[in-house]
Amino acid sequence: MTRQADVPIHVPGGVTAPKGFRAAAVCAGIKKQERPDLALLVSDVEAAVAGVMTTNRIKAAPLLVDQPRLKRGKTRAVVINSGCANACTGPEGLEDAKAMAFETARALSLDERDVLVASTGVIGARLPMDRVRGGILRAAAQLTPAGGPQAATAIMTTDTMPKEIAIRETSGRVAITVGGMAKGSGMIHPQMGTMLAFLTTDAAVAPRTLQAVLKRCVDVTFNTIDVDGETSPNDLVIFMANGLAKNTPVTSGVALSTFEAMVRQVCERLALMIVRDGEGASKLVTLRVKGAASAAAAKHVLLAVSRSPLVRTAWHGEDANWGRTISAIGNAGVPIRPERIALYIGPVAVVRQGVGVGASAEAQAAVILKQSEFSVTVDLGQGKAEAVMRTCDLSQEYVRINASYRS
Repeated sequence: MTRQADVPIHVPGGVTAPKGFRAAAVCAGIKKQERPDLALLVSDVEAAVAGVMTTNRIKAAPLLVDQPRLKRGKTRAVVINSGCANACTGPEGLEDAKAMAFETARALSLDERDVLVASTGVIGARLPMDRVRGGILRAAAQLTPAGGPQAATAIMTTDTMPKEIAIRETSGRVAITVGGMAKGSGMIHPQMGTMLAFLTTDAAVAPRTLQAVLKRCVDVTFNTIDVDGETSPNDLVIFMANGLAKNTPVTSGVALSTFEAMVRQVCERLALMIVRDGEGASKLVTLRVKGAASAAAAKHVLLAVSRSPLVRTAWHGEDANWGRTISAIGNAGVPIRPERIALYIGPVAVVRQGVGVGASAEAQAAVILKQSEFSVTVDLGQGKAEAVMRTCDLSQEYVRINASYRS
């Protein structure tokens, strides 16, 4: 990666697009419907590994298993189930998560410490371990370099579509690929919501460098999306790098910046897929706060607006009701100068100096709100700090989905 690199190209395969990765998905019987609900993702050789977890103080059993294993900086496989979060299940749930890793290691002839675990689904329920064990054995027998798309389907819960991507960049005789898959539709928030994401690369990258790259990329992608202001105990991003591209190890300089740009592109695309697939969502909104006195103030205002059900239902109803946004700004808990606030829907100013511009501007804004994608910008007029996130509207469908999630 020291020579001039080509522009990255999209390639098929998701997490199995990089060299040396195989995956499989099976119907283990965890979900009530007969749908894929268990996936294995395996590197053919030892891989460096990095991970970022939820900031929720309650962590699901798989994360408790993974924490010390991620610190080792190397892994070979991850076993993932959907349909049951294995969260708030006590010591028994922790043993179940350990058993998933043990059974995977035994089926693949690996060291148990080289297996990571991830789960997603209903909180508080125990895993049907007899079915899980059988599913792991069948998945291990079906591993294939073409299994990435099937794995992306098996990790879905309320998602309406699988989320995967892979890009490749060639420099001289070396081609490096970064692949990814994610699940997430509800309980999404900038502290990582109910999302799982798995990234793979055949690049040679040391664990410490991989962790630093992942953290920076997550901060500006997965941690800048919001669906409903909720987080969960299961949120996890895992990144595996097995070095089979035979590149000079990525450490610094152009090689590092090129590699990080690839990782960020993969994370950004997956993050946008999550927001577009938000439960009941019909609008993708780029929400920006600028002119803040500090970065912290910008973030507080950003979260206050994005968390407001009144604001987000107005977006869904295509109503330029700017008073709801102004009210949310005032509830952000930071010093505000109302007479300096401006509010834009797309390029249209509906508020200037804290006062509505008028009916004509609102009519223009209403046209923009009918689009499937638009921006909303708050200018506080107090400084130069800003913050941005991708979010969505709040609809009746969101209520329907979550009112009957367990039934």
